[in-house]
Amino acid sequence: MRRVGKSTLLLQIQEELLSQGVQKEQIISLNFEWLEFESLKEYKTLYEYIESKKIEGKKSYVFLDEVQEVEGFEKVVNALNAKDDTEVFIAGSNSKLLSGELATYLTGRFYTIEVLPLSYKEVSEGFSKSEDVFLDYLRMGGMPGKFQFEEERTAKNYLMDMYQSILLRDIVKRYNVRDVDLLQRFMSYLINNIGQIFSAGTITNYLKSEGRKLSKETIYNYIEAAKSTYLVHGVPRYNIKGKELMKTNEKYFINDLGIRNLYFNNEKDIGQALENIVYLELRRRGYEIYVGKYDDKEVDFIAVDGEMTTYIQVTYLLAEESTIEREFSVLEAIDDNFPKMVISMDRVNRSRNGIVHKNIINFLLED
Repeated sequence: MRRVGKSTLLLQIQEELLSQGVQKEQIISLNFEWLEFESLKEYKTLYEYIESKKIEGKKSYVFLDEVQEVEGFEKVVNALNAKDDTEVFIAGSNSKLLSGELATYLTGRFYTIEVLPLSYKEVSEGFSKSEDVFLDYLRMGGMPGKFQFEEERTAKNYLMDMYQSILLRDIVKRYNVRDVDLLQRFMSYLINNIGQIFSAGTITNYLKSEGRKLSKETIYNYIEAAKSTYLVHGVPRYNIKGKELMKTNEKYFINDLGIRNLYFNNEKDIGQALENIVYLELRRRGYEIYVGKYDDKEVDFIAVDGEMTTYIQVTYLLAEESTIEREFSVLEAIDDNFPKMVISMDRVNRSRNGIVHKNIINFLLED
């Protein structure tokens, strides 16, 4: 996503190379949002420039940031990648750089790193009052750029600017969206209902009540556009008993809760917000994630890592007996030996019948 820290990551990789003894002259670094590289946005010119900077007999490390600004960049990357004397690193915010599409552009070997906003563990480093820091994280998210502002109002202005850039530049412009107001209303609905079962019929009825019409085809086009910019993530549902993926009613989660807090109150909707935080953490840890259905009950997350599966329930507090029963009983009903876990804000350990209960802050601080 925009401003999530990709450029910083490229710089850190360069620093790592230098610390390992690579000479500065071996690193060729270009950012195509910078005006001084405007003349290199033609792919042949770019290729010739890079070749002219190489040192004969030594390996070159080429860094191309916001590479989607170069029309035909894949030709340059493929040509460089074919040579044994060059290692190429590319980064960008455009949907053209999604891993699924990269396979069609690039030949040979490549490895994709998904950069998410900062985790709670990263944000909390150096602070002792972890619960206060956690509440700020729940409200304002983990976009790196927001931490340069001390006042919450200024940080919100920063996040609003970023969100509008994603809508207007990455979605409206790229996907030729004509009705911008309708797109904004749709996104508002989607962001408000994170962690809820989504159906096209529900949102159609909602917009109809506001005097607006939106076809199912357009709804799914908007969703794909939002997913392609990493604004939201879709999570498919899995029938645990039937052992099959369900074709409808995905859940959606936002890439950063600070964006949701521009329009809605994350503390008021704390159950949804906690679920979103756990989802992003599972994604950071590399799990394949599903929403579970077991008879008429829901399992918040099925986290798959190779042959290991973990079932996870997320709730605010286990204060009422009815809440405890709801969260634990569905996991107790699943008849297999995979780990099962309930995550909440409680400090008291409520583990029972082999199901582990974890405080969410402790969970997020784990390695």
